[in-house]
Amino acid sequence: MAPDTAPFVMRFDPKPVLARQSIFSRASEALIDSFAQAAQVVSLKKGDTLFLQDDDADAFYIVLSGWVKLFRETLDGNEAVIDMVTNGHIFAETAILEDSVHSFGASAIEDVRVLRLPSALLRKAITEDNAMALSMLTSLSRHRKRQTREIESLTLQNASQRIGCFLLRLCHRDDMGPIELKLPYDKSLIAARLGMKSETFSRALNKLREETGITVKGATVIIPTIDVMSSFACSACSNEFPCDDMH
Repeated sequence: MAPDTAPFVMRFDPKPVLARQSIFSRASEALIDSFAQAAQVVSLKKGDTLFLQDDDADAFYIVLSGWVKLFRETLDGNEAVIDMVTNGHIFAETAILEDSVHSFGASAIEDVRVLRLPSALLRKAITEDNAMALSMLTSLSRHRKRQTREIESLTLQNASQRIGCFLLRLCHRDDMGPIELKLPYDKSLIAARLGMKSETFSRALNKLREETGITVKGATVIIPTIDVMSSFACSACSNEFPCDDMH
């Protein structure tokens, strides 16, 4: 069940968080103020559900801390992980264009804080403000571009290359080898996010070790050099490292 958020007292100014989002990039100060006044902070414990697929979408969210799993349920009752989002990521904003119903569920995989914003306010803004409507279209275009890249990855990259790509996205553009990374969440969730079963993930990770010389100890991964990893992972991709959506 979704947590009760009524008792929460906001202790920070949400305006800087809102201003960093692309959908508010053309918004006036007054409009950002109106969203800030309507914002609520929701705190979730690990395993809490924020909303479920087919629930009415009366709000959209920005992650303040922690990781949120976005998922769909298959007809046979299994779960398909469609994304994992963390600090600064916005989600569920497009539901206002999808009959105001959530097309996926969202739950916390660790303790999480999200900023909750009313969908009705966003719908009103893009209806009345051409600049906000254009920002929404830009945001949708970015979503579509990312989905296209993921389809390409699933189609052209083998399992080991997909894991390599995932690891590269945890690196910074100016990182030099060797690079020590902490996996952001459990390996079983990484496998699900990359469209593979846990046993496939384990075999593919072993293959990645052989091809690139990485070291894996628990949640710690050491990449000897970016060049070797990118040469292996990006060989079946239309993009070169670093990708344009990396930090």
